[in-house]
Amino acid sequence: MTSSRSRYLSVMGRELHVTEWGDEAAPALVMWHGLARTGRDFDTLAAHFCDRYRVVCPDTLGRGLSGWSRVPRRDYTLAAYMKHALELLGLLGIDRVTWIGTSMGGALGMLLAAGPLAGRMDRLVMNDIGPTLNPVAVERIRNYLAQHPSFRTMTEFEAYLRQVYRPYGFQTDLEWRRMTETSARRRGDGRITPHYDPAVMRVFAETAGDYEAWGEYDLITCPTLVLRGAESDLLLPEVAQEMTRRGPKARLVTVAGCGHAPSLNVPEQIGVIEDFLA
Repeated sequence: MTSSRSRYLSVMGRELHVTEWGDEAAPALVMWHGLARTGRDFDTLAAHFCDRYRVVCPDTLGRGLSGWSRVPRRDYTLAAYMKHALELLGLLGIDRVTWIGTSMGGALGMLLAAGPLAGRMDRLVMNDIGPTLNPVAVERIRNYLAQHPSFRTMTEFEAYLRQVYRPYGFQTDLEWRRMTETSARRRGDGRITPHYDPAVMRVFAETAGDYEAWGEYDLITCPTLVLRGAESDLLLPEVAQEMTRRGPKARLVTVAGCGHAPSLNVPEQIGVIEDFLA
């Protein structure tokens, strides 16, 4: 696999970790992860595109190798993530961008395309996310993220991730192992727990209404691709269809064998994105 590079940048007084791929002079392609994930989820996709793009995969504040906030209610919101993204792009010297976002990362891209990056976002890929969320799925996410379990061994932790993220669809053993190793942190008692600040999930539970954004979606003018896992409970079929009729009149592709959200790691899924970006 093509090599990547790690960078740590001070963004609004907090350190953000970014995994970068490709030539810094190439057009920028940002890949932003979901609520409880990290930028390393995109390793397979980033390696595919780094021969023609400068691929930027941040860890959102409170996740992965990025710092944690002392003021969670202020910093763990979509409004704050928009500010972090804009400052990050400025620090990296990126003016124009193509955006691929999974779940939360797709919602973030949608809000940026409708506002601060209007006219500067060339294309937008929203992976299993829309301008309104199914309340049943939101409650499911709240319930499993609120548990914040711990494990004695990495083997036990990997088994847990394989169960929780089964809706992502097929992943190789190597990809599951990479997810495990980039999703773990040790607590003071030596047990293994997921990488994110538990406060991230408490704030999400309080602010899920921020994801209701049809007004913003209707303002988007850049070409937009919506990927929907065929078994997704978060992005309902009728919402996805409405996204093809409103705003940017997105192209919709339903991904078989996946729920929330497709991993974007197999040739069929990568090929859809390849065709769209071309």
